[in-house]
Amino acid sequence: MTSFAYVFPGQGSQSVGMMSNWGEHQGIVEGVFEQASAALGYDLWAVTTQGPVERLNQTEVTQPAMLCAGVASWRIAAQQIAVQQEAMPQAKMMAGHSLGEYSALVCAGSLDLAATVALVARRGQLMQSAVKAGEGAMAAIIGIDDDKVREACASVTSGVVEAVNPRIAKAAALAAMVVLASAAACAVVVTVALLSAADAKVVASASTT
Repeated sequence: MTSFAYVFPGQGSQSVGMMSNWGEHQGIVEGVFEQASAALGYDLWAVTTQGPVERLNQTEVTQPAMLCAGVASWRIAAQQIAVQQEAMPQAKMMAGHSLGEYSALVCAGSLDLAATVALVARRGQLMQSAVKAGEGAMAAIIGIDDDKVREACASVTSGVVEAVNPRIAKAAALAAMVVLASAAACAVVVTVALLSAADAKVVASASTT
Protein backbone atom coordinates (compact mmCIF):
# COMPACT_ATOMS: atom_id res chain seq x y z
CA MET A 1 0.00 0.00 0.00
CA THR A 2 1.26 3.48 -0.88
CA SER A 3 1.76 5.89 2.02
CA PHE A 4 1.38 9.63 1.57
CA ALA A 5 3.19 12.43 3.37
CA TYR A 6 2.16 16.06 2.96
CA VAL A 7 5.05 18.45 3.58
CA PHE A 8 4.74 22.24 3.74
CA PRO A 9 7.48 24.79 2.97
CA GLY A 10 8.93 27.28 5.39
CA GLN A 11 10.10 30.86 5.33
CA GLY A 12 12.19 31.78 2.29
CA SER A 13 9.71 30.44 -0.26
CA GLN A 14 7.75 33.70 -0.40
CA SER A 15 7.59 36.09 -3.35
CA VAL A 16 5.46 39.11 -4.18
CA GLY A 17 2.47 38.02 -6.27
CA MET A 18 2.40 34.44 -5.05
CA MET A 19 -1.00 32.73 -4.81
CA SER A 20 -2.59 35.29 -7.18
CA ASN A 21 -3.16 33.06 -10.21
CA TRP A 22 -5.40 30.21 -9.06
CA GLY A 23 -8.15 30.94 -11.56
CA GLU A 24 -11.49 29.48 -10.48
CA HIS A 25 -10.02 28.59 -7.10
CA GLN A 26 -8.93 32.13 -6.29
CA GLY A 27 -11.87 32.57 -3.92
CA ILE A 28 -10.47 29.87 -1.62
CA VAL A 29 -7.09 31.60 -1.52
CA GLU A 30 -8.50 35.03 -0.80
CA GLY A 31 -10.85 33.60 1.82
CA VAL A 32 -7.89 32.19 3.76
CA PHE A 33 -5.99 35.46 3.53
CA GLU A 34 -9.10 37.44 4.53
CA GLN A 35 -9.42 35.40 7.69
CA ALA A 36 -5.74 35.95 8.42
CA SER A 37 -6.00 39.69 7.79
CA ALA A 38 -8.82 39.93 10.33
CA ALA A 39 -6.63 38.23 12.92
CA LEU A 40 -3.61 40.42 12.14
CA GLY A 41 -5.31 43.79 11.79
CA TYR A 42 -3.84 44.60 8.37
CA ASP A 43 -4.37 43.47 4.77
CA LEU A 44 -2.03 40.49 4.43
CA TRP A 45 -3.33 39.71 0.93
CA ALA A 46 -2.39 43.18 -0.32
CA VAL A 47 1.16 42.85 1.02
CA THR A 48 1.50 39.35 -0.45
CA THR A 49 0.31 40.29 -3.91
CA GLN A 50 1.51 43.89 -4.19
CA GLY A 51 4.46 44.16 -1.84
CA PRO A 52 6.66 45.95 -1.31
CA VAL A 53 9.06 43.01 -1.14
CA GLU A 54 10.81 44.55 1.87
CA ARG A 55 7.56 44.38 3.82
CA LEU A 56 6.76 40.83 2.73
CA ASN A 57 10.26 39.72 3.71
CA GLN A 58 9.87 40.98 7.26
CA THR A 59 9.69 37.81 9.31
CA GLU A 60 6.51 38.80 11.14
CA VAL A 61 4.77 39.17 7.76
CA THR A 62 6.47 36.33 5.90
CA GLN A 63 5.38 33.71 8.38
CA PRO A 64 1.62 34.42 8.26
CA ALA A 65 1.83 34.75 4.46
CA MET A 66 3.51 31.37 4.02
CA LEU A 67 1.13 29.75 6.50
CA CYS A 68 -1.84 31.01 4.47
CA ALA A 69 -0.26 29.88 1.19
CA GLY A 70 0.12 26.36 2.52
CA VAL A 71 -3.38 26.18 3.98
CA ALA A 72 -4.99 27.59 0.82
CA SER A 73 -3.11 25.16 -1.41
CA TRP A 74 -4.22 22.27 0.77
CA ARG A 75 -7.85 23.37 0.67
CA ILE A 76 -7.78 23.71 -3.11
CA ALA A 77 -6.35 20.22 -3.49
CA ALA A 78 -8.97 18.79 -1.13
CA GLN A 79 -11.78 20.52 -3.01
CA GLN A 80 -10.55 19.32 -6.38
CA ILE A 81 -10.45 15.74 -5.24
CA ALA A 82 -13.92 16.09 -3.70
CA VAL A 83 -15.29 17.41 -7.00
CA GLN A 84 -13.85 14.37 -8.74
CA GLN A 85 -15.57 12.25 -6.07
CA GLU A 86 -12.31 10.82 -4.88
CA ALA A 87 -11.05 10.87 -1.32
CA MET A 88 -7.95 12.83 -0.45
CA PRO A 89 -5.25 10.19 0.11
CA GLN A 90 -4.96 9.62 3.85
CA ALA A 91 -1.83 11.20 5.24
CA LYS A 92 0.60 8.86 6.90
CA MET A 93 2.42 11.97 8.02
CA MET A 94 1.94 15.72 7.79
CA ALA A 95 5.04 17.81 8.33
CA GLY A 96 6.78 21.00 7.39
CA HIS A 97 10.12 22.69 7.33
CA SER A 98 10.32 25.01 10.36
CA LEU A 99 7.36 27.39 9.87
CA GLY A 100 5.77 24.73 7.63
CA GLU A 101 5.10 22.67 10.74
CA TYR A 102 2.36 25.15 11.65
CA SER A 103 0.80 24.83 8.20
CA ALA A 104 0.80 21.06 8.68
CA LEU A 105 -0.89 21.36 12.07
CA VAL A 106 -3.63 23.63 10.70
CA CYS A 107 -4.27 21.38 7.70
CA ALA A 108 -4.35 18.33 9.96
CA GLY A 109 -7.07 20.00 12.03
CA SER A 110 -4.93 20.28 15.15
CA LEU A 111 -4.79 24.08 15.19
CA ASP A 112 -7.24 26.85 14.28
CA LEU A 113 -6.19 29.03 11.34
CA ALA A 114 -6.88 32.44 12.90
CA ALA A 115 -5.17 31.56 16.17
CA THR A 116 -2.19 30.11 14.34
CA VAL A 117 -1.82 33.19 12.13
CA ALA A 118 -1.53 35.32 15.27
CA LEU A 119 0.89 32.78 16.77
CA VAL A 120 3.29 32.73 13.82
CA ALA A 121 3.16 36.53 13.54
CA ARG A 122 4.31 36.73 17.15
CA ARG A 123 6.88 34.02 16.46
CA GLY A 124 8.22 36.15 13.63
CA GLN A 125 8.39 39.24 15.83
CA LEU A 126 10.39 37.38 18.46
CA MET A 127 12.74 35.88 15.88
CA GLN A 128 13.32 39.30 14.31
CA SER A 129 13.97 40.97 17.67
CA ALA A 130 16.55 38.32 18.60
CA VAL A 131 18.86 39.40 15.78
CA LYS A 132 18.93 42.87 14.24
CA ALA A 133 18.14 43.16 10.54
CA GLY A 134 21.15 42.36 8.37
CA GLU A 135 23.27 40.92 11.20
CA GLY A 136 22.40 37.22 11.20
CA ALA A 137 22.67 34.65 8.43
CA MET A 138 21.94 31.04 7.53
CA ALA A 139 23.24 28.64 4.89
CA ALA A 140 22.21 25.13 3.81
CA ILE A 141 25.07 22.75 3.04
CA ILE A 142 25.09 19.34 1.32
CA GLY A 143 27.73 16.94 0.08
CA ILE A 144 29.98 16.81 3.14
CA ASP A 145 30.14 14.84 6.38
CA ASP A 146 28.46 16.36 9.44
CA ASP A 147 31.66 16.17 11.50
CA LYS A 148 33.54 18.22 8.92
CA VAL A 149 30.82 20.86 9.08
CA ARG A 150 31.16 21.02 12.85
CA GLU A 151 34.95 21.27 12.55
CA ALA A 152 34.61 24.18 10.14
CA CYS A 153 32.17 25.93 12.48
CA ALA A 154 34.51 25.45 15.45
CA SER A 155 37.46 26.92 13.53
CA VAL A 156 35.75 30.25 12.92
CA THR A 157 36.98 33.00 15.24
CA SER A 158 35.07 35.98 13.81
CA GLY A 159 31.81 34.97 15.48
CA VAL A 160 29.78 31.95 16.59
CA VAL A 161 28.25 29.68 13.95
CA GLU A 162 26.51 26.37 14.59
CA ALA A 163 25.33 23.39 12.55
CA VAL A 164 21.77 23.43 13.80
CA ASN A 165 20.10 20.34 12.31
CA PRO A 166 22.47 17.68 10.92
CA ARG A 167 20.74 14.66 12.47
CA ILE A 168 17.24 15.92 11.71
CA ALA A 169 18.17 16.61 8.11
CA LYS A 170 19.46 13.11 7.59
CA ALA A 171 16.37 11.60 9.18
CA ALA A 172 14.24 13.62 6.79
CA ALA A 173 16.22 12.30 3.83
CA LEU A 174 17.25 15.77 2.72
CA ALA A 175 20.50 14.61 1.13
CA ALA A 176 22.31 15.06 4.47
CA MET A 177 21.64 18.79 4.36
CA VAL A 178 23.06 20.76 7.26
CA VAL A 179 21.81 24.24 8.11
CA LEU A 180 24.27 26.75 9.53
CA ALA A 181 22.99 29.62 11.63
CA SER A 182 24.68 32.56 13.29
CA ALA A 183 23.87 35.95 14.75
CA ALA A 184 26.97 37.18 12.91
CA ALA A 185 26.66 37.03 9.13
CA CYS A 186 30.44 37.18 8.72
CA ALA A 187 30.79 33.89 10.63
CA VAL A 188 28.54 32.12 8.14
CA VAL A 189 30.42 33.64 5.20
CA VAL A 190 33.75 32.36 6.55
CA THR A 191 32.35 28.90 7.29
CA VAL A 192 30.78 28.62 3.83
CA ALA A 193 34.13 29.53 2.27
CA LEU A 194 35.88 26.82 4.27
CA LEU A 195 33.28 24.19 3.35
CA SER A 196 33.26 25.20 -0.32
CA ALA A 197 37.00 24.67 -0.41
CA ALA A 198 36.34 21.16 0.90
CA ASP A 199 33.95 20.47 -2.02
CA ALA A 200 30.73 20.99 -0.07
CA LYS A 201 27.81 22.54 -1.95
CA VAL A 202 25.88 25.54 -0.67
CA VAL A 203 22.26 25.10 -1.77
CA ALA A 204 20.82 28.16 -0.04
CA SER A 205 21.93 31.13 2.01
CA ALA A 206 20.19 34.14 3.49
CA SER A 207 20.74 37.02 5.85
CA THR A 208 18.19 38.36 8.30
CA THR A 209 15.91 41.03 6.89
